[in-house]
Amino acid sequence: MLTFLTMEQPKQEEEYGYDLFPERNSAKYKGRLTESLFTFNHKCQVMLQFATETSPYAKLLLSAMKSSGCKVLKDRHFSCEDCDGSVSGGFDAASSQIVLCQNNIHQQSHMNRVVTHELIHAFDHCRAHVDWFDNLRHLACSEIRAANLSEDCSFSNEVSRFNFGFKQHHQACVRGRALRSILAVRKISRQEAEKIVDEVFDTCFNDHAPFGRIPHGKKDAGFANRDYENRDRYYANL
Repeated sequence: MLTFLTMEQPKQEEEYGYDLFPERNSAKYKGRLTESLFTFNHKCQVMLQFATETSPYAKLLLSAMKSSGCKVLKDRHFSCEDCDGSVSGGFDAASSQIVLCQNNIHQQSHMNRVVTHELIHAFDHCRAHVDWFDNLRHLACSEIRAANLSEDCSFSNEVSRFNFGFKQHHQACVRGRALRSILAVRKISRQEAEKIVDEVFDTCFNDHAPFGRIPHGKKDAGFANRDYENRDRYYANL
């Protein structure tokens, strides 16, 4: 199963997930075959462009970040790179950059989901000044929000994973994916990670900014994007 990671400035690289993103450290990265770079990178760039222009999730998040004073520039804030086979992408808070794993993302729907997930981390970084480095509760909160709002736990995705059929499944999925993400980038026990997730879960699960709701599918995200774009018109007409 591919894991979405949040990355931050490390004290020791192996403890924070940087070993899964070899191109983040040019001193250690030896490169890939030219064919891989041209083929995967071009496809990644095309899918990224399509995601930012057509996905209602991405469009809303990009608008919200711009409104918050954190305009996202495609060439500056996104990087298509080769990664470890277990990850799809990450947010590197040290460089304010979203990493897209070009060797692991092969479908547009997957790209849309990764872009959305990592943009939620970027949005949190912008609006909440998240302490990724020292505060595990901040990390847990952003992972909960990203899993909750990005379609990671949509019904169709869960069915494709053969995970469905019990009460409050969405909450259980969000909790589980947040837990796995934390354990991937922190050397702490599962029991400690579960305790941290439990402490912040209700508050962070119910924080739906900037969507204003849990967008259950592309159509719902489209409505949320429309409402966000029209938010000032109501007040202007009062």
